[in-house]
Amino acid sequence: MSFDKDLMIEIRRSVAALCEQYGEDYWRKLDETSGYPTEFVSEMTEAGFLTALIPEAHGGMGLGIREAAGILEEVSLSGAHPGACHAQMYVMGSVLRHGSVEQLEKYMPQIAKGELRLQSFGVTEPTTGSDTTKMKTMAVKDGDKYRINGQKVWISRVEHSDLMVLLARTTPIEDCTKKTAGLSAFIVDLREAVGNGLSVQPIEAMINHHSCELFFDDLMVPAENLLGNEGEGFKVILDGMNAERILIAAECIGDARYFIKKASDYARDRVVFGRPIGANQGIQFPLARCLAQTEAAALVVDKAAALFDEGQSCGVEANMAKLLAADASWAAGDTAMQTHGGFAFSKDYHIERKFRETRLYQIAPISTNLILSFIAERELGLPRSF
Repeated sequence: MSFDKDLMIEIRRSVAALCEQYGEDYWRKLDETSGYPTEFVSEMTEAGFLTALIPEAHGGMGLGIREAAGILEEVSLSGAHPGACHAQMYVMGSVLRHGSVEQLEKYMPQIAKGELRLQSFGVTEPTTGSDTTKMKTMAVKDGDKYRINGQKVWISRVEHSDLMVLLARTTPIEDCTKKTAGLSAFIVDLREAVGNGLSVQPIEAMINHHSCELFFDDLMVPAENLLGNEGEGFKVILDGMNAERILIAAECIGDARYFIKKASDYARDRVVFGRPIGANQGIQFPLARCLAQTEAAALVVDKAAALFDEGQSCGVEANMAKLLAADASWAAGDTAMQTHGGFAFSKDYHIERKFRETRLYQIAPISTNLILSFIAERELGLPRSF
C-alpha cells in the first residue's frame, strides 16, 4: 500500500489524544511500582494502533511499518513508555511474512480484537548474548511435537503476553554447513507453556521493561506451531529484527523530540541572573545541535521504513536508523538533564525516568558496537572483527 501523509497526520493526532488521557504521572507511578500499563495497552489495542500491521482481512488496520513507526514515535513524544507494548508490532514482521495460512487465521483475528497479546520475542541467551547463532536452547522433534530445553534472558513482557515467538536450534551448530542454519522459530502459547515446561523469573532492572529469564525443561510445542520452515528460523527472525530496529529507532526519535521540547520550554521559563537561561549560547547551541541531529536521524528512519514496506533489503538502513536515532535520543536526553540542572534529578520533572529508558537503546535490541561492525563489514568491505 502507498503511504498516505494525511492519514499519518490524523493517526498521530489520535495517538497523541489517547496518550494525553494518561499523562506522565501515570507512567511515573508505574515506574515506581514496576507496574504494567494494562489500561493503556488495552485502549491502544481497541483503538487499532497496536494492530496497525495486521491485514484488514484479519481485523487489523492493514498499514505499514512507516505508520507503525509514527504511532510509536508519538507515544514516546508524549512522555509514555512504548516499550510496554511495542513488541506486538515488530514481532508481526516475522509472523505475517512467514506464518502459515492456518496460523494467521488462528491468531491474527484474536490479536486484532485484543483477545490475545503477542508481546514477546524469545531470542537472547545468558551465555551467548548477541552471538545469536551460538544459542544453546534446543528443540528436538518428538512425534508431532518439539521438545524444547534451554534458557533465555532479558525476554520482555512474558508475564503480560499470551504468545511468544521463540528461536531455538533444531540442528546442532557443528552439524550445519553455515552457522545461521539449523535455527527454527516457533509460536509458543504461553498460557499453556508456563508451569508445563516453562518457568519464568522476573529480572529487577533500572527501567520498568518487564524483562524475565526463561527456563525450558522439556517444554512440548506442537509441530504446527513451527513458524516458517525448520532450519530457516534465522531468516524468519530477521524480518522481525529489522522491523524491531526501525520501530525502536522511531521511539528514539520520539524520545529525542520529547527531551528537546522539555529542555526548550524550561530554558525559556527559567530565569537566572536576571534573564532566561535560554538566552545563553551555552544552552542554545547544544539544543540546536540536538534538533539537527534528530531531524537527520528521522530521515534515515523513514527511509528504512519505506524500504521495509516495499519488501526491499533494508538490513543496513534499519541498523543505521537505530544507531543514529539512539545516539540522537541519548544526546538530547543528556542535554535536557544539563539544561534542567539539579531539577533534572527530581521525579516531578519526569526527565530522569525517560533518561533511564532511552539509555537502553545504546545496548538493546542490538548494541552500538555491533551495528558499527555490521556497517563496516557490509558497506565498507572491511574484514570481520569477530
